[in-house]
Amino acid sequence: MICLAGGFMKHTALFFGSFNPIHVGHLIIANTLLQQDGIDEVWFVVSPQNPLKERSTLLADHHRMQMVRQAIDDNYRMRACDIEMHLPVPSYTVVTLAELGERYPDREFCIIMGSDNLLTFHRWRNYEYILDHYHIMVYPRPGSEHCPLASHPNVTVVDVPMIDISSSYIRAQIKARHDVRYLLTEPVYKYLTEMHFYE
Repeated sequence: MICLAGGFMKHTALFFGSFNPIHVGHLIIANTLLQQDGIDEVWFVVSPQNPLKERSTLLADHHRMQMVRQAIDDNYRMRACDIEMHLPVPSYTVVTLAELGERYPDREFCIIMGSDNLLTFHRWRNYEYILDHYHIMVYPRPGSEHCPLASHPNVTVVDVPMIDISSSYIRAQIKARHDVRYLLTEPVYKYLTEMHFYE
């Protein structure tokens, strides 16, 4: 079982990120995880504007939310979640999890993260509490396949294709006026192009 069983509760996996922009790699990971036993939904939790980052590198919150909504389209098992945009900044995952638990008592939440994030997970606020109370589903990222925390009983390394695509790569390609249409869903590509983002 990936997420802890709990009667008729929906098992919801949380995919945190800036999604600047969301790309096909994110969607492949989410779709693959939806095939795992015990996962009913994947929510894309869009992180808010970081005050330490320039607007030129991170699009406004509502634009990134809109791209996530367009990317998942009518997939009823995926959702764009803006909860962190209504919480104090900077956002801490442990606070977000507590807020989600209060708002959605009918759901059992677990976390999706890349193996690169697992390597630095010990730096997160109250990481031990998160490890003890939530299941973490880890997908492989290049160069960070081995991590001591991967053996924790609440960590599951899932068999997902190794996808070496990043939002920063896409932004750099757009800035260089290279074609990125096949790295994004068609609606997201159209949205970015019409808005002249990252150019």
